[in-house]
Amino acid sequence: MSVMNKSWLDEVKWNADGLVPAIAQEAGSGTVLMVAWMNRESLQLTAERGKAVYWSRSRKRLWRKGEESGHEQLVQEIRLDCDNDVILLQVEQQGGIACHTGRHNCFFQRLEDGAWQTVSAPIKDPEDIYGGGRG
Repeated sequence: MSVMNKSWLDEVKWNADGLVPAIAQEAGSGTVLMVAWMNRESLQLTAERGKAVYWSRSRKRLWRKGEESGHEQLVQEIRLDCDNDVILLQVEQQGGIACHTGRHNCFFQRLEDGAWQTVSAPIKDPEDIYGGGRG
C-alpha cells in the first residue's frame, strides 16, 4: 500500500478527540484479539511500518503494540468500515499473546446466568511479561 500520499487519512471519520476505534483481528483464524484506539499519527505509522501502533488514552501517547511485552502485531491488511469510523487490522500476533492479562485475546469473559465468567486461562503470567507494567 502506498502511504506517501496522506489523503487516505482524511477519509477516516475521527471522533471529537481525533480518535477512531481499531479492531485487531488475527489473520487466518479470524479471532478478534483486541480493540484499541488510533489517532492519525498511529494509523499512519501502522501503515508505513507494518506493525500496529495505537493511541493510549490512559498514557496519552503513542503505544507501539509489544513495546514492553515483545508481542508485536505484524499488520497484513488495514480495512475501513462502511461508515469510515472503525479500522480493522488483520494481524499476525507475535508470541500468541495479545492481551495484557497474558491471554491470547482480550475477550476471555463470557456472560453466563447474569454473571461474567472467565473462560480462558492466561498463557503466561503478566508479571513474567511486564514485571508490573502493561503493553
